[in-house]
Amino acid sequence: MRLRTLLTTVLAAASTIAAAMPRTELPASTTPGALVIGRTEPGSVVTFSGRTLRVADDGSFLFGLGRDVSGQAEIAVRYRDGTAQALSIPIQPRKFAIERVNGLPESTVNPDPKLAERIAREQTQVTKARERDDARQDYRFGFVWPNTGRISGVYGSQRILNGTPKNPHYGVDIAVGTGTPIHAPAGGIVSFVAKDLYLTGGTVVIDHGHGLSSVFVHMSRIDVKPEQRIEQGAVIGAVGATGRATGPHLHWGMNWFDTRLDPQLVVGPMPK
Repeated sequence: MRLRTLLTTVLAAASTIAAAMPRTELPASTTPGALVIGRTEPGSVVTFSGRTLRVADDGSFLFGLGRDVSGQAEIAVRYRDGTAQALSIPIQPRKFAIERVNGLPESTVNPDPKLAERIAREQTQVTKARERDDARQDYRFGFVWPNTGRISGVYGSQRILNGTPKNPHYGVDIAVGTGTPIHAPAGGIVSFVAKDLYLTGGTVVIDHGHGLSSVFVHMSRIDVKPEQRIEQGAVIGAVGATGRATGPHLHWGMNWFDTRLDPQLVVGPMPK
């Protein structure tokens, strides 16, 4: 009788705990430029912003938020038992620095058509690399800074030149000298390599799985090849000022497919 009572109590407690645990776990809030990592029941179908997300065998998934999002991040989940759930995460607003510069030569603000065509063609190549959607979960092991130094540019800042809004700055810049080694912030597969793009010069993209990738530009030296496996901390090349750069620095950008993310939200404070 006591054993039956004990068993009933244990089962009731387990049922209460299971009922209290959410079937899908998400952050309580998020912000523009953030990488969002969640977990749900394995075998579920998760959608966000019209895209069906890759769900790992353990139920983990990710998605990213762009610079200009606001309101709520809406997620839909359909579980293996056929039930569905709609979830939302409040998006906390951010302020970005805006700089206005007037009186510049027009040729430095808007490139001629031939040059614009080259820039568009090269950007298409990089965009293609960002479409990769591997099952690998290299991002799960965390990120480290590719090198350390003074932060000279931040995500989301924007210049308005002669009244023309230019693209916001999508990444973080670290002011270090030419030749400073660049380390992979996380493991992954090299999905793109180019030595002489007009805007970004020496450029490398590393895919971390589930559509998440890092890009490094203005490199003076490239030490990796396409499809090469890279582990966290490995040297992938060196800092430079190639492409359209005013001086040597590392530009580190991060993408979830075509959504530009803020690497500083992923990696945390710069080590001292």
